[in-house]
Amino acid sequence: MCSYFCMNWILLILCTGPVVSGSLVKGKVGQNIIVPCFYSVKTTDDITSMCWGRGSCPSSKCSETLLWTDGWQVTERSSSRYRLRGNLRGGDVSLTILSAQEADSGTYCCRVEIPGWFNDLKSEHKVLIERARISTASPHTYTSEQTTARGSTSESSFTITRTWPSVPASEAPRTASDPCSSTSDCWDVTTNLQNVSLSLPSQQYSEKGLYIGIGLCTALLAVLILALFLT
Repeated sequence: MCSYFCMNWILLILCTGPVVSGSLVKGKVGQNIIVPCFYSVKTTDDITSMCWGRGSCPSSKCSETLLWTDGWQVTERSSSRYRLRGNLRGGDVSLTILSAQEADSGTYCCRVEIPGWFNDLKSEHKVLIERARISTASPHTYTSEQTTARGSTSESSFTITRTWPSVPASEAPRTASDPCSSTSDCWDVTTNLQNVSLSLPSQQYSEKGLYIGIGLCTALLAVLILALFLT
């Protein structure tokens, strides 16, 4: 009885074959994930069929088969998201999962069918797909313009705000575009300009009268002197 159970146990081990524990593959949602798997190819005779499946490797073939290959090309595929992008004929049968999702997390089985009894190469890999972290803090960008030596403007990461004290309207300096602040001021300026323009001709007339008077006096004096000589 004992020998019967021992024989069944040995046959079960031989049928299942050794399973190589693979690596842990981590990724983010939306990324392309590569689950590695390789076998030795020295000549073209070593090229053989293989399959990828979900879950642990069964005693034969793959459970929840994702794809099959005859060693030269993919012959069966459950979804276009599963690809073999490595050198297939060189023994690189790594599985590429396009646009990975959280549902892709789990155990994957790579089974390479090596000719002979119980020679299949099996490896199991853990895949963990996580959501990308999104920052809740809202970014703030502060910019200000500064004049460089060449006269161009550059942006800095801070804004300098200057608050100037308020100045009463009566004390504010007058600019060229605001020559007078009220109607009375403009009237006074206009009056002064008119007075200056009127005083200039009168001043000129007084100077001419003075010259004429001096000339008359000089002429009369000359006549008197001449009369004295004649007498």
